[in-house]
Amino acid sequence: MTHTDDDAELAEFGYRPELKRTLGNFHTFAAGISYISILTGTFQLFYFGYAHGGPAYWWSWPMVFLGQFMVALCFAELAARYPVAGSVYNWAKKVGNPHVGWLAGWMMLLASVVSIAAVALAYQLTLPQISSFFQFVGDGTGTYDVATNAVLLAAVLILFTTLVNAFGVKLMATINTAGVFIELVATVVLIVLFAVHIVRGPQVVTQTAHTAAATGGDQSFGYLGAFLVASLASAYVMYGFDTAASLGEESLDPSRNAPRAIIRSIVASFVLGGLILLLALMSVSSLRGEKLSSDGLQYVVLDVLGPTAGKAMLWCVLIAVTVCALAVHTAAIRLAFAMSRDNNLPASSLLARVSPRFKTPVAPAVIIGVVSLGILVVNIRQPQIFTVVTSIGIIMIYVAYLLVTVPMLVARLRGRWQPARDGKFSLGRWGLPVNILAVLWGAGMTLNLIWPRAAVYNATAPYHWYLRWGAVLFVGVIAGGGFAYYWFVQRHRTGVLAEHAAEAAGSPSPAADLEEVTTS
Repeated sequence: MTHTDDDAELAEFGYRPELKRTLGNFHTFAAGISYISILTGTFQLFYFGYAHGGPAYWWSWPMVFLGQFMVALCFAELAARYPVAGSVYNWAKKVGNPHVGWLAGWMMLLASVVSIAAVALAYQLTLPQISSFFQFVGDGTGTYDVATNAVLLAAVLILFTTLVNAFGVKLMATINTAGVFIELVATVVLIVLFAVHIVRGPQVVTQTAHTAAATGGDQSFGYLGAFLVASLASAYVMYGFDTAASLGEESLDPSRNAPRAIIRSIVASFVLGGLILLLALMSVSSLRGEKLSSDGLQYVVLDVLGPTAGKAMLWCVLIAVTVCALAVHTAAIRLAFAMSRDNNLPASSLLARVSPRFKTPVAPAVIIGVVSLGILVVNIRQPQIFTVVTSIGIIMIYVAYLLVTVPMLVARLRGRWQPARDGKFSLGRWGLPVNILAVLWGAGMTLNLIWPRAAVYNATAPYHWYLRWGAVLFVGVIAGGGFAYYWFVQRHRTGVLAEHAAEAAGSPSPAADLEEVTTS
């Protein structure tokens, strides 16, 4: 397989190859699994799921996996056909139209920037548990001590991911691959250590009576209402598997490797994450008390393994958080580059410029890092608002996924969808039912995510209607405003920038034209 074969799909979009192909099989798999990040997501959100659903919240993990697996299968088929940067954006544009593509890219890009800030805040959940030394602001008991310290720690992480991404994909891939290897080893070790300390059987996942929410509380529909709230803890974790395809222009044989990486990353995350959650519930000394609902898995690790082994494991969690933030930042950069190449963002020429030295778009790395730092500032005095913003970001990712799966379903029904040939990944006759399930799942979970419940969007004082309805209002404004902006303004500007356009047969490249003008 030559680079010419790898670049064949770019010609369909009218692009010329500019990014350097250096990533192999494990690199693309690592990109997908580090975005999902088993240790980051489960450790960051276990407390929320347990607080609202008790041990039975575990069932949301396989539920979310099955739904997202349908989406991943659709994405794998698209990755085999179109392995290009900014996967979701370009897929939506190809199976839908430029308007749908722009809207999917717009929502995914905003959500990715918010996600960088949200992931970076996970440092606060882990570092102070390792040592009080890392609580730089106050002693953690002041009104704003935790929130301010979280921003300080997160800022350090974002500066790191910005620098790494600015120095090229090879450095990013090296760090990411090493981090993912450590995360996978640590995950297996943690599963084994939990397994040898179990004190109760797997029937623990049938218990619902350990939280107020589990007994009905103020939730509608009894335990079902509580479970739907708790399921967000799993829904907030299992996404981002498309990142493996977003690095398609920097991967070797991407039309074969990216689909495999997408499927392997979500399956591995499901198996390992599900075992961690199950065995944590089976091994923790007590299912009662506030620690499970406040400190989550960090508490379970220290409780089961003791301070020495527990803190060693928390260092591994810290590595997982680091590579997760790195992967999210990397995916956001490729998306910004892809949209800018089509003149679909402000200052597109700058954002789409590839560094001749590092062979990577440097400007998006810096700008996305700066914007993420700016978003963090909200968390200092208004952590509730930041929680709403974070939730909105995840909702927008689910909406962006729908903007791919819905047009893909329409294309199937109209007979316009043509999967990749030459033995590459294809769903064949299963394509239609899988696509239908992916759309139904995406619509249902988006509704569950955006549902204006106080338990999710305004759990503590001060209580304001705009916090509870924040997701509905902001997603509506972002989606509606984005739709209108494209229709009235952006659609008249959209088009592949000349310096990124594929060379027509027998014609000189834009660079050659420029050189001729310069020397004449």
